[in-house]
Amino acid sequence: MMKQLNPKSHRIVILAEGSFGVLESKTATVLVRYLPDNVVAVLDSTNAGKDVSEIIEIGHGIPVIKNLADALQFQPTMLAIGIAPPGGELPTAWDGIIRDAISHGLHIMSGLHHFLSDNDELAELAEKNNTVLWDARKPPDYLPVATCKADDVEATVVLTVGSDCRVGKMLSGIEITKTARARGLNAEFCPTGQNGIMVWGWGIAIDAVVSDFTAGAAEEIVLEGAKNHDLLIVEGQGSLVHPGYSGVTLSLLHGSMPDAMIFCHQPSRDTVARYTVPLPSITEMIAHYEMLTAPIKPAKVVCIALNCFDLSERETVKAITDIEKETGLPATDVVKYGADKLVDAIQQL
Repeated sequence: MMKQLNPKSHRIVILAEGSFGVLESKTATVLVRYLPDNVVAVLDSTNAGKDVSEIIEIGHGIPVIKNLADALQFQPTMLAIGIAPPGGELPTAWDGIIRDAISHGLHIMSGLHHFLSDNDELAELAEKNNTVLWDARKPPDYLPVATCKADDVEATVVLTVGSDCRVGKMLSGIEITKTARARGLNAEFCPTGQNGIMVWGWGIAIDAVVSDFTAGAAEEIVLEGAKNHDLLIVEGQGSLVHPGYSGVTLSLLHGSMPDAMIFCHQPSRDTVARYTVPLPSITEMIAHYEMLTAPIKPAKVVCIALNCFDLSERETVKAITDIEKETGLPATDVVKYGADKLVDAIQQL
C-alpha cells in the first residue's frame, strides 16, 4: 500500500548544487549516511574535486563532481534531489539538470513539496525516456480521519519526539531500529518524512497531508508496520514548541498512540531554529508531551537521544551526564556511542 521505489537497487547521484553541507542539505547527508554503497557522486560545482567526507565527515570515497556530464561516468541510474528547503520549492536553476538527467534515462527521486510528477512537461519527458519521477513526499490519495485503531495493535509502539526540528528524530529512530534488530528483536522503523521514506522505502510524509487527515496517516503507518513486526519505532516530526510545525507533531502524537516516547534534543540549542522562541527546560518539554498524550493514551518518555555533532567529546559526555541527572532518564548520542542504552530502556517496557 505504501511501498515505494527501492533506492538500494540504484546507483545514485545526489543533486546538491551550491548547497552541500551538514545543515544545508539534510537529504544528501542522510542518503550518504544510510546508502553509502549506492551513492556514486554528489553534484555541487562549488565543492567539485573534493571527497564527500571532507565536507560532511562521512562518505569517504564518494566524489563531489561539477556537473551531470561528470556524473555520467559513474553510470548512475537515479538522480536524487539532495535538499529539502522550507516550503519545498525546487530551485529554478536545477530545472535544466533534472531535464538532462531524465533525457539520459535517470529516475528522479525528490522529497520536495513541489511534486515533479505534477509537472506535465517533466512527466511527458519521463514517459518518453521510460523513467520514474518519484515524489517521496506525495501522500496516498485516500487517507482516513484517525479512529484510535493504533491502540489495537499488538506491537509495542515507540514515537521519537523532540525539542525542535532537525535534532535527530529520524536518525535516532533508524539507529534504534538497527540496534534492536541486531539483538534479534522484530523491529521496524516507520517513516513519516521524505528522508526516512527515501532510505527505508515506505511510509507517508505527514507534512504533505491535509491537516484533518494527518493523525489518520500516522494511524495508517502504525497499522501497516504492525502487520509483520513486534516493535515499531515511529519517526517524529517538528516539536510542540515550534511555531511552524507543532501541528504535525501533535497529529503524530495522537494518531500513532505510542506506548512510550524517546525525547530527542540538541544540547547546544537554546532557541527554536530560525525563531527567537526560547526552548523550555528538557523536563518541561517532556512534561508537555506526556500531558498531551494522557487523554488519548498515556505514554511516558523513557529515554533521551542527544544530537551532539557540534560538541567535543568532553562536552558531549558532560551534556549526557547533566541531562541524565536532570531527568533521571538514560541518555546518549547514538552516532557517537550507539543506541544500546536506549534499546535497553525500550526492552524494559
